[in-house]
Amino acid sequence: MIKKLSLFVAIFFLLFNAKADEGMWLPYLLNRQNVESMEALGCKLTPEEIFSFNKSSIKDAIVQFGRGCTGEIISAEGLLLTNHHCGLSQVQSHATPEKDYLTDGFWAYSKAEELPNPDLTVSFLIAVQDVTDIILKNVKDNMILKNREETIQKAIESLKKSPPKESYQRIDIVPFYHGNQYIMFTYDVYSDVRLVGCPPWGIGKYGADTDNWTWPRHKGDFCLFRVYTDVNGKPAAYSKNNIPLKPKHFLPISLKGVKEGDFAMILGYPGSTDRYMPSQGVEMIINETGPAIVKCRSEKLAVYRKHMDADPAVFIKYASKQASVSNYWKYYIGQVKQLQRNKVTEKKQEVEKGFTNWVNTDPARKNKYGNVLSEYESQYKQLRKYEKAMVYHREAGYRGSEAVAFSAQFLVINNFILSKKEEEIQSRLTGLSTAAEKYFKDYDYELDREATIALLKLFYQDIQPDMLPPILKKEGAKDIQKYVNLTFSKSIFTSQERFQKWAQKPYDLSKDPVFALMRDFYISYYDLQNAVADAQLRIREADRLLMAGLMEMQPDANFYPDANFTMRLTYGSIESYSPSDAVHYDFQTDLGGVMEKEIPGNWEFDVPADLKKIYEQKEYGRYANEDNRLIVNFISTNDITGGNSGSPVIDGEGNLIGLAFDGNWEAMSGDISFEQEVQRTISMDARYLLLVIDKMANAQNIMRELKIVTE
Repeated sequence: MIKKLSLFVAIFFLLFNAKADEGMWLPYLLNRQNVESMEALGCKLTPEEIFSFNKSSIKDAIVQFGRGCTGEIISAEGLLLTNHHCGLSQVQSHATPEKDYLTDGFWAYSKAEELPNPDLTVSFLIAVQDVTDIILKNVKDNMILKNREETIQKAIESLKKSPPKESYQRIDIVPFYHGNQYIMFTYDVYSDVRLVGCPPWGIGKYGADTDNWTWPRHKGDFCLFRVYTDVNGKPAAYSKNNIPLKPKHFLPISLKGVKEGDFAMILGYPGSTDRYMPSQGVEMIINETGPAIVKCRSEKLAVYRKHMDADPAVFIKYASKQASVSNYWKYYIGQVKQLQRNKVTEKKQEVEKGFTNWVNTDPARKNKYGNVLSEYESQYKQLRKYEKAMVYHREAGYRGSEAVAFSAQFLVINNFILSKKEEEIQSRLTGLSTAAEKYFKDYDYELDREATIALLKLFYQDIQPDMLPPILKKEGAKDIQKYVNLTFSKSIFTSQERFQKWAQKPYDLSKDPVFALMRDFYISYYDLQNAVADAQLRIREADRLLMAGLMEMQPDANFYPDANFTMRLTYGSIESYSPSDAVHYDFQTDLGGVMEKEIPGNWEFDVPADLKKIYEQKEYGRYANEDNRLIVNFISTNDITGGNSGSPVIDGEGNLIGLAFDGNWEAMSGDISFEQEVQRTISMDARYLLLVIDKMANAQNIMRELKIVTE
């Protein structure tokens, strides 16, 4: 028994104790093991130089960009760098067929030419506080699970109201280690963020869907913005009188380039991982969640591409939308494949065997943790019955059709209309009219009509009748195409003219066919949610107990919490890799690889003429490496996920050497299981960034702002 237990503990340690490059660490809690590992890899920075509230540090240059990316300040005048795909919706919002900033790029050659973005914010972290004791103060061990969650939520809401804060600040209270810890974060939120520059499509989006999530890559995935403040240096809404941000810290840009084995550090805001997921959760992704998402999005993307390829104006309207749908379409294709290839289910099962053995050796542990794995077994069995239908409700239902998704914003005002609350109606109407103007600007009736038909047909065909929304069940038995055509011809959400007439004299939307369909989807989805609510609650409790048990089982292990869109630090090195037999990938790509992939006239691989000229003449200047090659992308062993897009790759002295933008195909299972041998972060080399700004855009106003270091 002792030998067997020791073996399982050893297996657990190998799987769950973070390796040298694994881990999304809280930068304000770096321990000695982290610091020693970083120093061994080549980091020369102290923890205080990386993260400090008492003095300027690298963390002061790192921001949450918008609703799901990272950015960094790279000049003393608030210039902000992030990914092209993070800023794509802002670029698209300013583009027209006459000013096609998507295809041709955009550059502001003075601050007066920079373009405002009303819905864009960036957030700087200014305070962190562990509030676990406050949040769990009234939680008892024997509480009913629903009461436990309600008690925690009540404590969170109460605490968010108590600290004094400025109008421009935001407070987030976030669970860690599956609810075993709670931390409060305070941010300064800046809402005047202006577009400064972005490269042409053939650089910023090069490779598009085909290359997405793969290596080798050849993409200049960057975009430039500027953060503005009021005259007192405080966050403020857009005003012509605002001035550029004077940051506490900004990142110098290095011309040294990278070599294999070099240290690489990333600070950013990774969105979500589930590294402690049980084997049953992995199986549900492989068999239900992933295939359902891929199938729905495949239908949608086919319609998008058909209409975008046929009309340049539609291409501009839907470039950002298509990219958003496509990104996680390919993600789930890769994740399902690599979860199987990397035998993640089997790895999780080995950990669970070890955990069971450890629990069973002590009566107190058995009393506390003895039911955790059996709960997973029974509750996931219940959840899997409904998972495919729930995915279809989201992907092909209330988020499938643009018109249906937009109509959900009108649920509240329609309640006011029904109750005849005139003041509330008018108050709500102003914001909705603004939203409608933006919506119709980038809306194509024929595309959305065709996509809706395709998705509803798929929904009706694939989901069992007792889980279908009533309207779809009724119309699917007749003629879905005829139903959608009639629905679109009558709704205010498919015609700006009909919408404006409604806005002049709002009436009950209950009989609007799109609005009715949307409500039907939501009601049906809530029914499914109710059917699985208890299972989801019990799974969350099992997650909390499993996490607590694993940490008790390995008290000396260096655990890191799952990503949750809070600031994290990852560190590693520049390294090539061998994904399979007889295949080896170098750690960097160059401009020659861009030209090898070129397909003139193809939306994914069309190279801008100016870039081809630079390549043909080899006019790289100081941006070339020692072999006169222009390095475009490189890979490192850093541990990142979605949300890290736009994160800076930083060398051991605190200089920016690259811009992270993707992960690799062989490690698409990485959000659930870190793949030590093959997991890589794909980044754009800083020298490619500088060459595009300097030699292609000739944006010398931007170049003069930057601090460029050569040693």
